[in-house]
Amino acid sequence: MNFSFLPKYYKFFLSGTGYTLLLSALTVVFGLFGGLALALMKTSKNKVLKSIAVAYIEFIRGTPLLIQLYIVYYGISDLPMLAAGVIAMSVNSAAYIAEIIRAGIGAVDKGQMEAARSLGMPAFLTYKEIIIPQAMKNILPALGNEFIVLIKESAIVSVIGIHDLMYNTDTIRGITFIAFEPLVIAALVYFCLTFTLSKVMQKFERRMHVGD
Repeated sequence: MNFSFLPKYYKFFLSGTGYTLLLSALTVVFGLFGGLALALMKTSKNKVLKSIAVAYIEFIRGTPLLIQLYIVYYGISDLPMLAAGVIAMSVNSAAYIAEIIRAGIGAVDKGQMEAARSLGMPAFLTYKEIIIPQAMKNILPALGNEFIVLIKESAIVSVIGIHDLMYNTDTIRGITFIAFEPLVIAALVYFCLTFTLSKVMQKFERRMHVGD
């Protein structure tokens, strides 16, 4: 094993990790809000909104993320690489998060909605104060897994030139002609990121269920 490149090129790994974390964090935020909107559309009684949500989810889940990334990057002119990566991954993630949230909403006892309506609460307020909080508590493990997948899938943005961890790892491999060891370092970094997130989500999940 030859790690002689590490003292000279460790900053490549640090800067790449920073881009990976930034990309993943932005994707989580936009993907979560997009997924929530799609889930509400899909559970809506409005046939138009429901049809749009179903078509979106089925198309995104039925096509590779790589193609979606290329469509966004090459289809929108003068779009910065980081923005293209965030948009493509958010569009993809929203479809999967929507199904997770929809399942969580479906698992909430229908009597909760009926009770809220009997008290005269509007549908929006019922979802905001009663349905969604309970659904989010139920789907935390699935959401945590989706966020972990996002960190790993973010490596795909290296194909359009974003200097994330994978791109910088390949750069080091090209400069040093050392093919294997940089990949080991990258794998360890990805593992540390996903393992830490997993533990944080488990702790958060326990705190959410303290009152149960």
